[in-house]
Amino acid sequence: VQLQASGGGLVQAGGSLRLSCAASGRAFSRYAMGWFRQAPRKEREFVALITWNGGTTYHADSVKGRFTISRDNAKNTAYLQMNSLKPEDTAVYYCAAVSRWSTRMSDYDYWGQGTQVTVSS
Repeated sequence: VQLQASGGGLVQAGGSLRLSCAASGRAFSRYAMGWFRQAPRKEREFVALITWNGGTTYHADSVKGRFTISRDNAKNTAYLQMNSLKPEDTAVYYCAAVSRWSTRMSDYDYWGQGTQVTVSS
């Protein structure tokens, strides 16, 4: 599976962005999908996770109530809707595919290239 993240950009605090993660190959629906982010001088951290069929989602406490992960298997695409953005959300956002339910980076099989999100105050 090859993943391509897009949708990042510069937005003011309080604004919204929707990230997309387009997958190639017919195996997309076999994987749970996750989003991670890495801010400057910080370690990459888990953001959100969704099961292969979209039936279950999990969001990190830092984004709960503001971000929503979703997917459309017919389009081979996962999404991360980000609302009420804060300057501390500034990071490179990565999508990734995993064959089991996990928030650990080391468990993920495939990674996208990342898309930059910058939130100005």
